[in-house]
Amino acid sequence: YFCAEAELATETDTQEDVFNRILKANADTTQRLREGDIVVTKSRSAIGCSDHSCFWPQSSDGIVRVPYVFSPDYDEAQKRWINEAMAEFEILTCIDFVNHTTESDYLRIKSGKGCWSHYGKIGGGQILSLMKKGCMWKGVIQHELNHALGFLHEQSRSDRDSYVKIMWEYISAGNFKKSENSNNLGLQYDYSSVMHYGTNAFSNTPGRATIIPIPDASVPIGQRYGLSNLDVAKINKLYNCNHCSTVLDSPSGSLSSDNHTSKYSSSNATCFWLIRIPSKRVSLQFDAFSLKSSTDCKTEYVKIYDGVSQSSEVLLDKTCGTKSPPVVTASGRTVLVEFVRGGTGAATGFKISYSSAERIKNVC
Repeated sequence: YFCAEAELATETDTQEDVFNRILKANADTTQRLREGDIVVTKSRSAIGCSDHSCFWPQSSDGIVRVPYVFSPDYDEAQKRWINEAMAEFEILTCIDFVNHTTESDYLRIKSGKGCWSHYGKIGGGQILSLMKKGCMWKGVIQHELNHALGFLHEQSRSDRDSYVKIMWEYISAGNFKKSENSNNLGLQYDYSSVMHYGTNAFSNTPGRATIIPIPDASVPIGQRYGLSNLDVAKINKLYNCNHCSTVLDSPSGSLSSDNHTSKYSSSNATCFWLIRIPSKRVSLQFDAFSLKSSTDCKTEYVKIYDGVSQSSEVLLDKTCGTKSPPVVTASGRTVLVEFVRGGTGAATGFKISYSSAERIKNVC
């Protein structure tokens, strides 16, 4: 299992974007698809679903539980890989993928021919295809899950012509339809969305781009790692999630509690930062640290995980007080930082800088 998962993880480091992977996997599919990976049914998106029938319902506790069942196609490593992709939704949003029991509406995740999904909740046991050989990358899995939650491709937004130029003369099929009535949730266009086409999607001429960012053609599109910070913001806004979460995906940067140099006045809260660097290993250094002390740091604390969820190995257990923690280095390029704030007080908070360290080579 360890070597199989390590192989999957290594494949995410290649330069191929999410949507190009999807198109390759779908080359031989017999499923009728729109825009490369959306099942042809009644055309709709959760963003434009006025009666909310294509939303997954939100429970009274604020959690949106999406039941799913795996077909017998997958081995344990593949199921764990899909679950890890799901875990990012669960830690950063109010979406919770749960094992199907008796629910009438649920996802049937199977290894069909290709990577594809429906728009939003269509009712019953709806198929979401993640082919074992071709779709087992985190960004691809999250792309299809996002369709199931009810999201369009980013360049299908009604305002896309202000951000990208579609090169119609190089397009092999009509897969660049714009949604004239999309509700863009008041959030900006996201070139780095896991839902964005790559530069050469559906090109009929080798080397010719079909989609070019404007006004700056050098802006990267077609990422390959997973949910962007704006992808998370859109899910939280569409589903009315009360979540404090941020994705940081630059090679280096920093994060801090609110007003880390002054007394904070916010009430109890929990915030998460998912740091996902492009390569090597994440290394974190505390530049400032002052949290209220309490027995076993129950009142407020910082905790750091070696992965994408609270079930990942702990790199730094609950820490509080005024003694700055040591440098923390992960085993890979993903780290989760959890901050539990314990109401008002005299503490000043913290600031963390992160960068990349050399990666340890896997030995199988």
